[in-house]
Amino acid sequence: MKAWDFFCGAGGATRGFLDAGIDVVGGIDFDSRCRDTFTHNNPGVEFHNTDIRDFSAEIVNSKFASNCSEDVILIGCAPCQPFSIQNRGSVDKHDDTLLCHFGNIVESILPGYVVIENVPGITIYRSYVFEKFLEMLKIVGYKYCYGVLNAKHFGVPQNRRRLILIASRITQPSLPTGVVDDIATVRDAIYNFPPLAAGESNSDVPNHVSPSLSDLNLLRLQATPHDGGDRTSWPDQLWLKCHKTEYTGHSDVYGRMFWDRPSPTLTRRCTSISNGRYGHPDQDRAISLREAASLQSFDNEYVFFGSNTHIALQIGNAVPVKLAEEIGRHILKLYKSPKF
Repeated sequence: MKAWDFFCGAGGATRGFLDAGIDVVGGIDFDSRCRDTFTHNNPGVEFHNTDIRDFSAEIVNSKFASNCSEDVILIGCAPCQPFSIQNRGSVDKHDDTLLCHFGNIVESILPGYVVIENVPGITIYRSYVFEKFLEMLKIVGYKYCYGVLNAKHFGVPQNRRRLILIASRITQPSLPTGVVDDIATVRDAIYNFPPLAAGESNSDVPNHVSPSLSDLNLLRLQATPHDGGDRTSWPDQLWLKCHKTEYTGHSDVYGRMFWDRPSPTLTRRCTSISNGRYGHPDQDRAISLREAASLQSFDNEYVFFGSNTHIALQIGNAVPVKLAEEIGRHILKLYKSPKF
């Protein structure tokens, strides 16, 4: 089977599908800064730096040996920000049409399978976009199923809930079931990395760099108990003004990860302690870029290129590799099942 990865970013979905044994032909992304990461780690897969609004379905069709598209998968992991509870009303209105443009390409190519990964809020916030996409699938002859899966049930050491849709026009689709036992943890993912201080890097481990901390934030992290501690243990003089009011906010902010649990959901600011529970379990720093990548189930050999800020964005926005791999394996099973 062959696949095209739309909104490919750093290549999490591409790498997962390749690991599953699927031939990923190309990746498409508007952000040219992802090119070096994508092409370095996925040799032979073309990177197309283009806006999906300008992308021609003929480019996809030209890569097929025949006009048969039954063995083709289109992956569409559109940016999740328009559908996130954290961004209601604050996102460029054009962003929430990207799924519709992806739908236009699906309608033109009619691949055997379609995969969507996004935040669960896609069915709630600006839900008309998702509903319009589902209606298109029905009209052109697809069966589909969707549901919320947690990446921690698929070998990813992270508590990351995502809506997954699989559609097919040749067989009855279903979702992979995952496992509920033997959940991978933060310890499994990052324990063996060399220790760092805030602001340090280790040249022997690619991307093992931790952002610097202000003197005040270093004091705050030093006052945070190891292995899952949070800011409620700080002395009064370290509290933020906003946390001294009746509204105390989320205690995960400035918190440390737990060694023996999956990490919290990583975001594009996953190496900033002021944006979530992204403190190292026992070192006085945020997790490094390399550790964040490991928590997204990227191999340690997967090297990221760009500024540290943009690498954090690449990692936080990626589809976890092992989740993508299990979806790819599941589609291969569906492909071998009875056809309509």
